Amino acid sequence: MNPTSPTTSPLSPALAGHGHVTFLGAGPGDPGLLTLRAVEALAGADVLIAEPEVLEVVRGHARAGVSTPELTVVDEASTTAGVPVLRDAANLVMEAARGGRRVVRAVTGDPGLDGNAGAEMLACAAEGIPFEVVPGVATAVGVPAYAGVPLRDSQGTDVRFVDARTADERCWAEVGASDGTVVVSTSLDSVAAAAGELVAAGRKPDTPLTVTIAGTTTRQRTWNATLGTIAQVFKQGKVLPSPEGHRPVIAVVGERSAPAQRDQLSWFESKPLFGWRVLVPRTKEQAASLSDQLRSYGAVPHEVPTIAVEPPRTPQQMERAVKGLVTGRYEWIAFTSVNAVKAVREKFEEYGLDARAFAGIKVAAVGEQTAAALVDFGVKPDLVPSGEQSAAGLLEDWPPYDPVFDPIDRVFLPRADIATETLVAGLIELGWEVDDVTAYRTVRASPPPADTREAIKGGGFDAVLFTSSSTVRNLVGIAGKPHNVTVIACIGPATAKTAEEHGLRVDVLSPEPSVHKLAEALADFGLRRRESALEAGDPVTRPSERRPGARRRRTT
Repeated sequence: MNPTSPTTSPLSPALAGHGHVTFLGAGPGDPGLLTLRAVEALAGADVLIAEPEVLEVVRGHARAGVSTPELTVVDEASTTAGVPVLRDAANLVMEAARGGRRVVRAVTGDPGLDGNAGAEMLACAAEGIPFEVVPGVATAVGVPAYAGVPLRDSQGTDVRFVDARTADERCWAEVGASDGTVVVSTSLDSVAAAAGELVAAGRKPDTPLTVTIAGTTTRQRTWNATLGTIAQVFKQGKVLPSPEGHRPVIAVVGERSAPAQRDQLSWFESKPLFGWRVLVPRTKEQAASLSDQLRSYGAVPHEVPTIAVEPPRTPQQMERAVKGLVTGRYEWIAFTSVNAVKAVREKFEEYGLDARAFAGIKVAAVGEQTAAALVDFGVKPDLVPSGEQSAAGLLEDWPPYDPVFDPIDRVFLPRADIATETLVAGLIELGWEVDDVTAYRTVRASPPPADTREAIKGGGFDAVLFTSSSTVRNLVGIAGKPHNVTVIACIGPATAKTAEEHGLRVDVLSPEPSVHKLAEALADFGLRRRESALEAGDPVTRPSERRPGARRRRTT
């Protein structure tokens, strides 16, 4: 049994009707670093007041309809420096709490290290408004961890944290005199100045330094240098000057950030598809688990529906089949897609039926994803292919009709209007009668936004995953042909042939007709590409960064 958090108990009756504020640390940027308590607090919020940098990190865990008032910048000096201070947050927090609402105030990193959050807590205390604090992963700790830079070793190295924006001469003198690790929060264009302050205060110019921007996100990038060479490294790498020089970075100074050690410990940036923009031309529902898998490899998936699913033009056939399902007309029902499961489920709900209507009927699913959709519906399939997850694989395991053991000889096959005849023909050959019913129609989706179309044709994507011949035809039809630097990955030979017919070079072919095996194959391709670059002594770049005749794009 899991222990209960002392912060999860409901408010006492004496506080009923009064507002409540949760000061919540959203971490450095990776949504996966939110704590369980943070997710719980967000789910119960009436009002969510979040800094712009973390709004997307936390909003997905808030309930539908939560109020998210926008913070405004009122400090002109901070705006000019590119580091906005959000002064009106306290007013928004207090106003909502006085109205009896549950407020979540989300800040980057940890609220205990946020001066504005501290002032807002004091304001709540002064008015008797109950509040709680949900700690988050501090940016100055989380970012070095993702960069592969340990802050301490077994000998207990001293660690100092410095905010370069507020550090005075005394602060620099203290950390300069120390031989411990210094973690400096600063901006990209101020790193060299901070390094100069440390050298002036006594640190040796050859002290190792790492600088990480966009830490814990798939845009993360880390540079290795020393206090004396960082300015030159940025200049030679054309990192600066840059219009994004104001962006925050974490710099780690000390022996623990030595480049040789980071080469071994850089677990995040060395993922096989780190930072790759991968186009997933499927519906959002179909792409969800595939996108999660791509993220685990470090990729940034971009879902673009190429087909839309619509009801059949004549629903009567589907209605008769569902009624026959209930009255015992069928021995089997075979689902060949998640969309088929969805179509039958919607028809069930229309008639007030649920999964109990499948009692006494054998259920087959063409593959794992279809089986998962059935389980979500409350139905455990009796047959899933043990080999290839396709109509052919399903037929391999399908039992022939036996008049002795099978009281009914009929199979209900709900499917798309453009499905192939392979399964129908195979079942008839095995002795079964088949009610081949159009459960849904697939039509070409609307074109994606203009910037997505431009990225597809202009080489803005690093890879595209084609999961069927129709996704190839439809993507090219609605958005144009992917640029020749884009890695093309296909789920099988038929899809690859269609891609080649459209003038595309196929780089990756899945060893099995499975979307997850396809993603694995792309990750293997990315890993081999990375290893080849390292062996050759070349920088590791994404495909979109090496366009022939184009200037190499920067990731910052």
